Amino acid sequence: MPKALQLVIFDCDGVLVDSERIAIRVEAGILGRLGMPLSETEIVERFVGRSPSVMRAAVEEHLGRPLPADWDTEFRALYEEAYAAGLRPVDGITDALDEIALPTCVASSSEPGPLRHKLELTGLYDRFAGRIFSASAVRAGKPAPDVFLHAAARMGVRPEACAVVEDSRAGVMAARAAGMDVFAYAGSVTPSAWLEGDRTTVFDDMRRLPALLAER
Repeated sequence: MPKALQLVIFDCDGVLVDSERIAIRVEAGILGRLGMPLSETEIVERFVGRSPSVMRAAVEEHLGRPLPADWDTEFRALYEEAYAAGLRPVDGITDALDEIALPTCVASSSEPGPLRHKLELTGLYDRFAGRIFSASAVRAGKPAPDVFLHAAARMGVRPEACAVVEDSRAGVMAARAAGMDVFAYAGSVTPSAWLEGDRTTVFDDMRRLPALLAER
């Protein structure tokens, strides 16, 4: 019999905040300016759910040279402007959070500053304050399990008693590698077929999440 759930770990982008489509549009423009044009589908496949360092490494490989340490400084304003203009909570997530009685936390590939900013913009920060973890604090980002294992340890819960809510292929792989059950939200940008697999429940309406967690 599976261990009773004691913690629900939420990814941020595409799960709590509806940022993925906004970020992909911004990133398509940035990559084009850097001489590495990619389609939105290619961006989803290669970068969604992963740490910013992954995109930097890909650009450096494409260009055949290292980027300066401040290479993204001029682009940060593009994200901030786009988020300020259109960032919203994922449809149904506030209703779901109101119904979930289990302890919750956030474990994201975003860096701490942008992570907090996106949660504040959408009015979700106070729901998770003090329980927000970034992959910048661990050795390897998703699809490695490190950030989820780090979050569980900080929350004092064993991995097998955790459920992860994710929307990206890298995130789902990371949760499985951590030995956690996965609830994969297919209402963002990643095709549902990319999310299916062992210990994974794929769903497309956040309002269903409380019932799915209870059924587990």
